[in-house]
Amino acid sequence: MKSMLDLMRTSAVIPVIAIDRLEHAVPLAKALVAGGIRVLEITLRTKHGLPAIKAIAEQVPDAIVGVGTLTTPEEFVLSREAGAVFGVSPGLTDKLIAAAQSSGLPLLPGVMTPSEAMKAREAGFAQMKLFPAVPAGGIGMLNAMAGPLADITFCPTGGISQESAAQFLACKNVACVGGSWLTPKKAIEAGDWAHITALAAAASALRS
Repeated sequence: MKSMLDLMRTSAVIPVIAIDRLEHAVPLAKALVAGGIRVLEITLRTKHGLPAIKAIAEQVPDAIVGVGTLTTPEEFVLSREAGAVFGVSPGLTDKLIAAAQSSGLPLLPGVMTPSEAMKAREAGFAQMKLFPAVPAGGIGMLNAMAGPLADITFCPTGGISQESAAQFLACKNVACVGGSWLTPKKAIEAGDWAHITALAAAASALRS
């Protein structure tokens, strides 16, 4: 199993994906992988989250599928059973810390402030999601935390676009960014997988 840091370094962008129709899950994942984006965060914001994770894990072998919007301990077990190999949470609680430790599922916990980042570090996390990144202070916040919290690596998520992603990736404490711009709803509903592959290719090129 790859470490959370290895996963973050695999793709410049981790798409944050909400599946509204289960039949879209596999072709969407294939389109993203074709564009060079292999690490996918399938959120539990819709009822299709867990079935989508299972379908992608079984049918898209080149995808590294994780689960997002983890908010309860029970979801850790269900997500692992569905095939998720990492998890992402919008925040971090004592119960989620215990669930992550007992499940063995690598977790990218969401933090917004230096105090939250320090608490996550005390719990054993060195990689975190700055969320919501732009409202939390964006690049300015990341640069400010890079000094006193130099051992923490972030995946800022929330309010980031193709246009701003490169600036975030230039921060020395950022390994990747999260965003939903790679999966526009209109393109998904139209089955325009070529457009999504093009967006993924542009995002993948941000690494260079």
